[in-house]
Order: sequence, then structure tokens, then C-alpha cells
Amino acid sequence: MYHAPIRELEFVLNELIGGDVYANCPADVAAAILAEAGRFAEQVLEPLNQSGDREGARWTAAGVIAAPGFKEAYREFIAAGWPQLNTQEQFGGQPIGRALAAAVEELWASANLSFKLCPMLTHSAVEALQLCGTPEQQALYLPKLVSGEWSGTMVLTEPQAGSDLGQVRTRAVPEGDRFRVMGQKIFITWGDHQMSDNIIHLVLARIEGAPAGVKGLSLFIVPKILVNAEGKLGEPNDVQCTSIEEKLGIHASPTCAMSYGERGGALAELIGKPGHGLEYMFIMMNAARLSVGLEGHALAERAFQRALEWAHNRMQGRGGSAIIQHPDVKRMLLVMKCSVQAMRALALFAAQELDSAEHRPDAGERARAKRRGEMLIPIVKGWCTEYGQEIVSLGIQVHGGMGFIEETGAAQYLRDVRISAIYEGTTGIQANDLLGRKLGPDQGASMMALIDTMTGELKRQSSAHPVPRLATAASLESVGWLREATASILKAYAAERDSALAVSVPYMKLCGLVIAGWLMARAATVAAAAADGAEAAFYRAKLDSVRCYIEQVLPQAQALSRIVCGGAGSVTQSDTALI
Repeated sequence: MYHAPIRELEFVLNELIGGDVYANCPADVAAAILAEAGRFAEQVLEPLNQSGDREGARWTAAGVIAAPGFKEAYREFIAAGWPQLNTQEQFGGQPIGRALAAAVEELWASANLSFKLCPMLTHSAVEALQLCGTPEQQALYLPKLVSGEWSGTMVLTEPQAGSDLGQVRTRAVPEGDRFRVMGQKIFITWGDHQMSDNIIHLVLARIEGAPAGVKGLSLFIVPKILVNAEGKLGEPNDVQCTSIEEKLGIHASPTCAMSYGERGGALAELIGKPGHGLEYMFIMMNAARLSVGLEGHALAERAFQRALEWAHNRMQGRGGSAIIQHPDVKRMLLVMKCSVQAMRALALFAAQELDSAEHRPDAGERARAKRRGEMLIPIVKGWCTEYGQEIVSLGIQVHGGMGFIEETGAAQYLRDVRISAIYEGTTGIQANDLLGRKLGPDQGASMMALIDTMTGELKRQSSAHPVPRLATAASLESVGWLREATASILKAYAAERDSALAVSVPYMKLCGLVIAGWLMARAATVAAAAADGAEAAFYRAKLDSVRCYIEQVLPQAQALSRIVCGGAGSVTQSDTALI
């Protein structure tokens, strides 16, 4: 049984990061949203998780059929107004801020990742149209997308164009003030289904005559069912799902191969300016990358809960004691728990910085927060999904041989979480983005500013309690390792980019470990101050988690720093023919 970690989320939002968390939402309303989201996750979504995994989505010539119970759950989802969270009021939305929205998303992902992916992609499409659509397009499409009556997709990948979008071949032929789109796309999450009344595809394509490469790409609205000027549904568009993939996990989320234009061309509308498609698509991708990043700790949370329950009830050894009494099992559970808390803190901190970028009164502070939030997105996406896999795998280890058996349910989380490090850009792409788009352009100024902020705060922290003292000292040391590694990788990037790219993933992981460690040190100071109060058990448990992170997890940062500073040569100087 899944238990929504509402108190843990409230701790991060209210006590750990604070600031602009509730810029658009009163605290009492936020508390009610979290509580109700937890109830929906526990009572509606989680009961469909294992059955959805077993039965999966099903392809038919008439369209994709969702796993049993999903359509009814989706109807409840939109009836409760969940798709409207953190969208613009003028289109029927409820702006609550990214941090609170991310906390709610964690609950959906933990309870039922396959289900969560459908509204996630819709929300990404909403963000793109809010920022780049014409007033007419916004008025026509956004109210239905915001309400959830229509869903949205992100349509990029083609058989010959995986991460290299410059190879996209899908064509857009002008026809009056519209276009006809023709081409094949693959790996389209929830690209077809019957849960919503319409599906609005945002498709990357090349207008005939446009130059090769990414500069020739444009973005188009391609509805599954055509929409007239009054917003009424008409005839089906020339859009078809030709198959769905047989996947390792997320079986209830249909991953579709889509065909556009088999009968003369799918009618489409251009979004924004021609040739700016990739720029607009990055709006969707950035929103999705933060959402995917938190899936790492969301699945780790669910795996931890199942492993903890198993450890309390599984009797082994002399005297028939519960295995949670065994030191190594206890270690694994504590590592799982503290790691989830650290990843959660990092993800919500990144979301809060994006909120600050919109709501701080000072323009300079808004710009700083925007740079920092955007810099943190690839770290959240890359580190939380990679580390989330490790923690979910640890949950199987707690179960022993029974974890390898589907009956216990532990294996599903590992199969499901595995995709999170791949889609919306692989881990390597996130690391390259961090280095090439975030650190490179400002010569690391934003990262060094964050390092200075962490250093200053840690030096100011003081507590009589031993855990905050331990955490502060260890975190300060790890920030020093990050400073050294940042200087090293920037020097390599300026001199020989391949040397920097050869260690970019270890660097990104180092960033995640250290920044999360700083937040855990802050958590220890907060918890120590309240450890003898009304919620003594909660705060003492928090101190135990911080100590475990500091002693069992954070020391890995030193090894990663050594790799960044001295490990590139083993990659760049090796002969690819001998690998």
C-alpha cells in the first residue's frame, strides 16, 4: 500500500526551501491541494499500477485502448481539476507555482508512473502554447488542454533521427494559411488513446525548401481530430498510430509509432516563426525534463516503502526476527530513505528557483534565479534518474530472491524507472547540456555563484547538536571538491572539449550529490532545532537520515571529483577499434 509522503513534502516546501514556494497559492490552499492529491494517488492511481503493468495498453486498428480502469481514472482526474494546476487563469487554470506542482507530480509518479506521463506531456504542450502560440491558437486549444478534456503530445523522434533532431525528415507543405504534414514518428508517449476527446500533437517538421539541420525545423499543431474556428470537433485528421512498442516497463503507457499524412497530409498550423521549431520544442523539453527528473526519486520512494514493509514482515535468521534488525538490511533501508529525501530536496529547490525567476520583485534577482534554475534542470534530470535507479534496485536487494519475482511487485519499479534516464534526453545529453549550454556560455559564473552561496551558508551554520555539525563540515568539504572539479572541467572545455565531455556525466553526478548534500546539511540544522518539540519523532528521524547521507552517500563525491579532474585521458586516448 502506497502512503503519500505529505509530511516529507511539507518539510521541504515549508521548512527547507521556503521563499517563493507559495507565491501564487496561500499556504492553507497548498496544504489542502497536497492532502487531496495524496488521497487521489493512494486511492485511485496506485490500485491501477500493478494491473496496468500486467495488462498494458492495447493497439487496435481503431486506435489504442488504455489499460482497464485508466479511462475511468482519467475522467476522475479531470473532474477533480488536476490538469489545471499551474496553468494560466485566463485559460481556466490555477497557477500554484512550480515547486508545489512538482510536489504533486511526485505523488502521481510514485503511485502510477504510466498514468502520470499522459498529463505530464499535456502540461508541456500547454507551456509551449502559452509562450509561443498566437492569441487565436491559445483561445482555440488551451482551454480544452488545460481542463484535460484534450491531451497533448511532444512529437520529435523518427526512426533515423533519435537524439540527432537535425536529421528529421517529416515534411510540412504550405496550403493556404495552413500546412499539410507528412512523415513517420516513433517513441511518442501516449501518442494515441481514447481517454480524452482529442489529442493535440505538437510536431517537429521541416517546411519544404527549408535548410537542412536544426535551423530548418518548425513546430506545428496537428490535432488528431480537426477543430473548427468555434472549437467544435470535426472529421478525423490524417493521423494514425501504426503500432505500440513492447517495452521493458511502463506497460500501461502506450509508446506509439505515428504516421502523419498517409492520405494526402495531416492538416497543421505553424506555431510561431518558421525555423524556430527546436527553440519552441525546448520549452516543452525543459518542462518535461524537470518532471522526468523527479520520477527518479518518486519511484525510489515507492520502492523504499515496499522494501520497508517487507523488511518489517519478513522473518529470517535465529529466533525468527524481522530482517530489518539485520545490520546490512537496516543500512540499505536507511540509504534508500536518505537518498530519496536528498533527491526530493534538490528537485523542489530547482523548481523554487524557477518560481523565483517569475516572482522576485528585483529584476536582477529574477535573472539570477532563472539562470540557476535552468542550470539545475539537467542535474535534476540526470542525477535523480540515474541515482533513482540505484535506489530502486536496492529495494529489490532488500527483498532478496523474492525481489526478483514479479509477485512481490518490487521488480516493476525498476523496470518502470529505467526509462527515466533515457527519455527527454539521455544522461549523456543532460551532462552535455549542463556543460555546453549552462556552464560554457558564462564560463561557469552561475555554478561558481551557487558554490559561493553554499559555502557562505555552511560557514554561517551553527548548532550544538552533533549531526548538524557533522553534516556542515562534511558538506563544506564536498563543496570544495565541487569547486575544484568545476575549475578543472571548465579549463578542459576551453582547451579540448572532448576531454571535458569524457567526464561530463561524473561531473553532473558530482553536482547532484554535493548540492543535495548542502540541502541535507540545512535540513539537519532545521531538524535539530525542533527535535525536542511536538513532532520529536519526525525530526529525530530526519537527523538519522541526514547522518546516513553524510556518512554513507556523500563520500562518493570525492571519488567523482577525482574522476573529473583526472579521468578523461582513459577515454580520449583509447583506440575505439580496441574497445
